[in-house]
Amino acid sequence: MSPKKTSRAVPETYVALLRGINVGGKNKVPMADLTALFEEAGCAEVRTYIQSGNVLFRAPAKIASRLPGTISERIARRLDLRVPVVLRTAEELEEAARRNPFLAAGADPDTLHLMFLADLPRPAAVAGLDGRRSPPDAFAVVGREIYLRLPNGAARTKLTNAYFDAKLATTSTMRNWRTVLKLVDLARG
Repeated sequence: MSPKKTSRAVPETYVALLRGINVGGKNKVPMADLTALFEEAGCAEVRTYIQSGNVLFRAPAKIASRLPGTISERIARRLDLRVPVVLRTAEELEEAARRNPFLAAGADPDTLHLMFLADLPRPAAVAGLDGRRSPPDAFAVVGREIYLRLPNGAARTKLTNAYFDAKLATTSTMRNWRTVLKLVDLARG
C-alpha cells in the first residue's frame, strides 16, 4: 500500500494584506472587527499586526483561496468600504523577502518597500513599465512582487499602486521593508 497524500484540508499559515485601511484617518476598520471577519470566514489563530491591514491566520487552502473576495465583500457590506485583499502563504512571504534584488545590491533597507500583486502580470505588461517614471526611485518586478527602492520616501514617488494596477491589470498593496520583515517573523512563529 502506498502512503496517503497529505490532505489539502490541513491548515497552513497565511498573511492577508489589505490595501488602504486606517491610513490618514480614512477607511477605518477596527482590528477587532477585522479579526472577527476572518474568524467568521473559517480562519483560525487570527491575529493582526499594526493598524494598516496585516492579518496572519491559519486556514485550509480551500478556504484561503476564496478569502480575498470573501473578506473584501464582507467589508464592503458591513463598512461600505472597497478594500482589496492580497494573500500570501508564509512560505511565499519568506521567499519574497529573501529575493529582494535591492537588498542584495546593498541598498539602505529604510528606502525599500515591497508591493504585493494579486495576480501574476503578463510579461508584455511588465516590459511596458517606465523605468524612468520617478527618478531616483527604482523598481524590479519579480513574479507577483514589485521591489521598490524609494530614496525620497513612498509619499513622493510616482511608482504608486494606481500606476502599477493600471499598467499590470491587477491589484497591489505596498508595505515598507521593516513591516515585511516583521510579518515574515510573525508568520514563522
